[in-house]
Amino acid sequence: MTHWTSLNYVVVDVEGNGHQPPDLVELAAVPIVDGIIGEPKTWLVKPDQPITGFAKRIHGISNDDVLAAPLFAYVEADVLKALDASALIGHNAHVDVGVIQRKLGDWECPEVFDTLKLARRLLPGLPSYKLSALVEKYELASGLDGEEKPHRAKYDAIVTARLFVLLAGRRSLEELRDLPAGGGSDEEPALF
Repeated sequence: MTHWTSLNYVVVDVEGNGHQPPDLVELAAVPIVDGIIGEPKTWLVKPDQPITGFAKRIHGISNDDVLAAPLFAYVEADVLKALDASALIGHNAHVDVGVIQRKLGDWECPEVFDTLKLARRLLPGLPSYKLSALVEKYELASGLDGEEKPHRAKYDAIVTARLFVLLAGRRSLEELRDLPAGGGSDEEPALF
């Protein structure tokens, strides 16, 4: 059995502009190396299309907030460097991975661990597996600066990193990779 800390991970979270498919407005990457959560990196970028009112109500980022932000092309090299890990982690990861893959084109995504799917399998019987419910139940936001808020990339990436470390615990990498078949009803929508 291989201990889960044998891989280096990066936890990602994106906030989008509300269009379909969503374009990137904010991205956070939090490394986990040797089982230790590292310092987050965040980028606010100007999307190709304006942020919708719906998306602004979710994450609070307005078009004025990104008016002077760089286009993604200007931060792409830094993002690629931050994503250089053995595995990617996200909560409802297909949303984040999809946005990142569209922005990076031929980027080869590493192995992905989805904390939504892991929590459903490893913590059976909870009333909800939404990130906000898990953060509250396991006090994953404890000690975070008051400026960090849910539905912002940095906050969501940090609490997802804490959730992954909690779920991984003393488990082996093989146990974490044992994904169940099928999905569930409380996957968060990809409209952000």
